[in-house]
Amino acid sequence: MSGMATPLIKWQRPMKRVLYALTPIVISSIYFFGWRALLLLTACNLAAFLTEYTFARTYKESVTSAVFVTGTLFALSLPPTLPLWMAVLGAIFGITFGKMVFGGFGKNIFNPALTGRAFIYVSFGAHMTAMWGEPINGLLGGFAAYAPDAITQATPGMLLKTNAHFPILELFLGRTSGTLGGTSALLAILGGLTLIRTKAANYRIVLSGFIGFFSIHTLLWLLGTDNAADPLRACLAGNLIFGMFFYATDPVSGPKTNEARWIYGAFIGVMSSLISTFSAWPAGTMFAILLANMFAPITDHAVKEWKKRKHKDATT
Repeated sequence: MSGMATPLIKWQRPMKRVLYALTPIVISSIYFFGWRALLLLTACNLAAFLTEYTFARTYKESVTSAVFVTGTLFALSLPPTLPLWMAVLGAIFGITFGKMVFGGFGKNIFNPALTGRAFIYVSFGAHMTAMWGEPINGLLGGFAAYAPDAITQATPGMLLKTNAHFPILELFLGRTSGTLGGTSALLAILGGLTLIRTKAANYRIVLSGFIGFFSIHTLLWLLGTDNAADPLRACLAGNLIFGMFFYATDPVSGPKTNEARWIYGAFIGVMSSLISTFSAWPAGTMFAILLANMFAPITDHAVKEWKKRKHKDATT
């Protein structure tokens, strides 16, 4: 009806499923790094919501619930000690230049959460790469603390480049320094499988991503390439698992055809390995996904053209 007011928030079922899958990871971020993690999550979501609301009001549209997925994913990609104002600035940048300048939900080329992270990653490199918090010890962990007391200058992903050794179980459970949501491979896998089971994420992207990563990284490791760590530890130590399940499977910035999804995922996996091995960055998943976002539309186009040509050849 024309007289009905536009609702403030438009809730989308797929976005709700992503938020449900992220809930255990959010809780674990507090357990590992204290209640400051919740403050970061709240600040990022509030900044993301207000930014989108400013644009949506101009367009006379509702704010989509996808903004809370963006705000949460962005916050979970941050170090637990990052100053709040940097986190807020990154959330604003991600929504503005990763989403709203393209026309809003469903029109963006790049993943907004990773757009914001890439911005503060290159703008505030010291805070994003050398100021990490060690997980809080004790039975209650971070539930009994505000923030980590121990600060480290390196994550397992960085230290593996120097041939440092980390127990597999420690990396799997998440008792290491790292981003708020990227330390526990176990929770990332469980949350990701929930997305796939509920069809909020496409398994082709995830599966081909891991195949691409392990294929290239195992080869580099066996050849004794400098900075090529043990493939299993390299996978568990960074944000590859979290990134493949939650960022790479973004239905808006990713490809739409199944064939392109296989190519897209493999590209991310291969580039994650190459960037982490040959660049100064400790991990390459973020940049790999943003690069893949850029080529997703043309990959879809190429697949469609190939199908048309194949169909035409079959009927002539």
